Amino acid sequence: GPEAIEIANKIFKGKDLRRVKSHTVHYGHIIDENKEIVDEVLVTVFKAPKTFTKEDIVEINCHGGIFVTNKILELLLLNGARLAEPGEFTKRAFLNGRIDLTQAEAVCDIIEAKTNSSLKLANIGLRGDIRKLIENFRKEILSCIARIEVNIDYPEYEDEIEITNTYLIPIITDLLKKITEIIKKSETSTLIKEGINTAIIGKPNVGKSSLLNALLHENKAIVTNIAGTTRDVVEGVINVGGVILNLIDTAGIRETNDIVEKIGVEKSKEVLKDANLIILVFDYNSPLEEQDYELLKVTEDKTRIIVINKRDLPRKIDLTAFNDYLLISTFNEDDINKLEEKIKEITKISEVTNLDSTYIGNARHIAKLKEARNYLESALQSSKMGMVVDVINIDLTLAWKALGEIIGENNPEELINELFSKFCLGK
Repeated sequence: GPEAIEIANKIFKGKDLRRVKSHTVHYGHIIDENKEIVDEVLVTVFKAPKTFTKEDIVEINCHGGIFVTNKILELLLLNGARLAEPGEFTKRAFLNGRIDLTQAEAVCDIIEAKTNSSLKLANIGLRGDIRKLIENFRKEILSCIARIEVNIDYPEYEDEIEITNTYLIPIITDLLKKITEIIKKSETSTLIKEGINTAIIGKPNVGKSSLLNALLHENKAIVTNIAGTTRDVVEGVINVGGVILNLIDTAGIRETNDIVEKIGVEKSKEVLKDANLIILVFDYNSPLEEQDYELLKVTEDKTRIIVINKRDLPRKIDLTAFNDYLLISTFNEDDINKLEEKIKEITKISEVTNLDSTYIGNARHIAKLKEARNYLESALQSSKMGMVVDVINIDLTLAWKALGEIIGENNPEELINELFSKFCLGK
């Protein structure tokens, strides 16, 4: 801020920071109110407008350690500085026009990235590629809007193309094709960024918790040979070849009179609906029952991997009931590796290497893209029905505005504050 250099200079013993050149580093000491040395430091001065926030910035590099850092912070606060609000550093860069909203959100995505792919997605946003994509798309819509409005306001212009429904239909159709392709890719982007919600489902005592522990390489779930041990969902996160799995070990699905276990079973059924991937577990040492066939039926339309566990025990299961399955023991490391390879194969996310700006993983951006698509679909429908171009122009304008909100145009202050409140303190 405007007083950053002045405040830092009050507690710095060395060169007068008010007189130094921008982007220079200076050796000296931080001194307290009694002129006693607190620490030996390097102070870097960045003068507006060539800074991240387009404001004056001072960085103090001390020796670290909680006490000395807090002492320097205390001295700065006593001399007129204040603590930054969550995300304020990046928020100021956005408000001062240094970056757009997609780049600001990408800063948070970089901090939270869990894999190389999610980091690459975040960096695509940070360097402004998403902004360029949206801006170019908006220009196409705006060109269409402008031609319609010229036709409406200046019908006497003979040189201008007459905008008719015949003229508009192929243009809007092309715009819809482009935005639909981006939204389709965004489903993959979201899975790369957020991970795949993976539910481990099966009857009690088939080895679901043992499988969770094996995949996590830790004993997170309690394992016993007593049916119904897992009474609630147990969660964990793993990275399988660059694919993040949000693993959920569920209570065994069965009929039960135990009230607590019954609640766990109901939660399992809810998890089943929302899961992107199902790992369906059966017991090699037990014959199939009605509940097993029911689980096969309710998951047949889901992306699933069928696992037959406990292959180290005598076989009692009828394997002819399955078209495709993995035969494993959760205590065999090679078997777990085979399962991980199967997960990579079935998700195919790890194969996505040509990531570009059309892969948008931000939920807010996707919602706005879908909103814009709805308006374009409405415009196309109106064109095909032969509506007057004034009506079609309304939908095109609304689509243009929805896309503008992605990069930060006309966004309400409440939304901006909400977005930046999710950042770590200061950043």
